[in-house]
Amino acid sequence: MRSHLLFVDALLNLTLGVGLVWFPSTLVRALGIPDVAPAFYASILGAVLFGIGLALLLELRTRSRSTTGLGLGGAVAINLSGGVGLAGWLIAGGLDLPLRGRVFLWALVAGLVSLSAVELAAQSKSEPARSA
Repeated sequence: MRSHLLFVDALLNLTLGVGLVWFPSTLVRALGIPDVAPAFYASILGAVLFGIGLALLLELRTRSRSTTGLGLGGAVAINLSGGVGLAGWLIAGGLDLPLRGRVFLWALVAGLVSLSAVELAAQSKSEPARSA
């Protein structure tokens, strides 16, 4: 039952995440919710939801029956997805931002990517070495 729930939850998050990242205006109209242009916040939310979906798939791989949360692997998936989504907007989104806004958002991208790198390093040190 646990694996089925995690899979359905992951699929829902991945689908909604992809929809919000790549088709925000279309999805917003289809859902009948207020449209905001540009779709900056909707696509960032989509990137984070996509990361949550990836994190749930990583959790699905664990054999633990206890409630453990998503752990470092899940945090990396969420942080990198959010950071990449934000970087995508900064590079190709045509945002008209003052310098302080660009500096703040690029600092946020750098922070998310750096945090992910530290989390990956910590996770790799905590995992026992596998023999071939």
